[in-house]
Amino acid sequence: MSDCHGSAALESPPRTGNAPVVAIVGPPNSGKSTLFNRLTGMRQKVANFPGVTVEHHLGRAALPGGGELAIVDLPGVYSLIARSDDERVTHDVLKGLMPGVEKPGAILLILDCTNLGRHLVLAAPVLAIGVPTLVILNMADDLRGRGGQVDAGLIAAQLGAPVALISASKGEGLERVWEFLEKVESGQASVKPRGMELPVLNNVPNCREWAARIGKKGKYRAPVPPIWTRRLDEVFLHPVAGPIVFVLVVLGVFQTIFSGARPIMDALQSAINASGQWVASFLPEGALRSLVADGVWGGVGSVVVFLPQILLLFLFLGILEDSGYLARAALIADRTMARFGLQGKSFIPLLSAYACAVPAIMATRTIENKRDRIATILIAPFMTCSARLPVYTLIIAAFIPNRPLLGPLFGAQAAAMLGLYVLGFAAALGTARVLKSTVLKSSRTPFMLEMPPYRWPTVQSLGLRLVDRGLVFLRRAGTVILLTSLILWALAHLPVVHGHAPQISESIVGTIGHTLEPVIKPLGFNWRIGIGLISSLAAREVIIGTLGTIYGMEGTSHSQSLQAALHHDLTLGGALALLVFFAFAMQCMSTLAVVRRETGSWRWPLIQFSYMWVLAWVCAFATNQLVSIFWT
Repeated sequence: MSDCHGSAALESPPRTGNAPVVAIVGPPNSGKSTLFNRLTGMRQKVANFPGVTVEHHLGRAALPGGGELAIVDLPGVYSLIARSDDERVTHDVLKGLMPGVEKPGAILLILDCTNLGRHLVLAAPVLAIGVPTLVILNMADDLRGRGGQVDAGLIAAQLGAPVALISASKGEGLERVWEFLEKVESGQASVKPRGMELPVLNNVPNCREWAARIGKKGKYRAPVPPIWTRRLDEVFLHPVAGPIVFVLVVLGVFQTIFSGARPIMDALQSAINASGQWVASFLPEGALRSLVADGVWGGVGSVVVFLPQILLLFLFLGILEDSGYLARAALIADRTMARFGLQGKSFIPLLSAYACAVPAIMATRTIENKRDRIATILIAPFMTCSARLPVYTLIIAAFIPNRPLLGPLFGAQAAAMLGLYVLGFAAALGTARVLKSTVLKSSRTPFMLEMPPYRWPTVQSLGLRLVDRGLVFLRRAGTVILLTSLILWALAHLPVVHGHAPQISESIVGTIGHTLEPVIKPLGFNWRIGIGLISSLAAREVIIGTLGTIYGMEGTSHSQSLQAALHHDLTLGGALALLVFFAFAMQCMSTLAVVRRETGSWRWPLIQFSYMWVLAWVCAFATNQLVSIFWT
């Protein structure tokens, strides 16, 4: 087998019903996700392959002729040589070697035609698989606009496979894609015998030379980088100006998240309160009314109200990623990461951990060095995920007045929020430094990153991302948080005494809280916070629903807000200690489960859980003591 093919085997995507499976394959930043969204719209979901934690998207494409296809969007790869988990999974899927996954009946190979010299290298091993393949040259509008050119017909003649020149973001040229999919669905798509049109696959060991020849015969002329791209990079990649711009972007994001979402959150809170009272008015006084009003509306509603902030966070992350800025931020961060023993490839997983640690840990599969990968996995939960955002917002709004710091552009509450994000990042880097200088010591790995061109994010791409993340949040609110709230409500009503529910402090849940109180009292926490800490092990934001349910059953939620109730129960030292505790503690069982799967044993997740909780307790204790000394 030539160097073009690699030495590992490739696999295929799951099949839904009787619909043929079509795999979308391509390098990172080639527009795979944009094309996938165009073909499937809202008929898609995120899934993991059996036995591995490599994420992929599954969807169904309704064809113009009435048929239907299953579409799978595989991880972005530059080759099929299985060095990383991404490449191994894509390789195994395409070759039909993955257990429980059907080999694709056809492939959509999408390449960025503005970077064809590099991306065309992937065509050789993909076409060698021998299934019907449509080579898609994406971003035709960008190529045309920047003075480049390519003859799709000549490229097709050289490859021996159909070629479509399209712009997935603008929907140009997609009729060729639909025509190909129609043939796949009807069984008319075919592949020409290998070795006739593609003898180069067996005779040329250097895929880059082969790709260069294909491009030359296809009259390919690379586009000229826009002058504004070069000028932006002169600023964004400058050793001094670049980090300053990055800090300003972060400041703007947090200020907008805190102030921009407030009106929507207030309106949503009013709607939740009104709907809860309306539903309760139809129920008789007693256990059922308490269950619905306190257990369901009080628990779930107190978390759902933070959805606008979470969506704003994902909106900004999507804009920064789709515009091409995040790749520049990763390059800037590489200089900092190197000081702590990590490489630039760790930056993207750590950045995605601001959304959720679970996909961030999965994203470490692109890191070839095993010790660097484990170190990144262990520090990823320190990054402030979106589940912490409701907790931070609640405590900050209750205890920190919103005074302006930099005029109207940046306030004290946004500064406090940013400080917690910085605190988590600092803990991550400090832990990485310890790990990389002791048990996970390894040599420095060169960091190579392709700089995508700057592009305007599309409304469709951002919209689908927000809908997807919003549904994930609401699904968790309707499952984990709802279940926890109902269990909490039940435990708060037991044991029954003389036919009546006990006072919550004397219930089972109250007993648990009082038992835990001596351990957390030095941190400034009471038994109610203790119950919240236990429930938050299911998911961090569950503590909001837990406290909402507890205070609701104590009769405080109707007379005063949850913020006011917390302000009454906690001192400033205890409130800040709670923020610090949540910044450091591991409070997500799903994250631990993923760490177990990624590292192959319980050793690392148990070390990670113990270390983070001890660090959280010690730092929260120190915070409470210092605040008590200097602010009393």
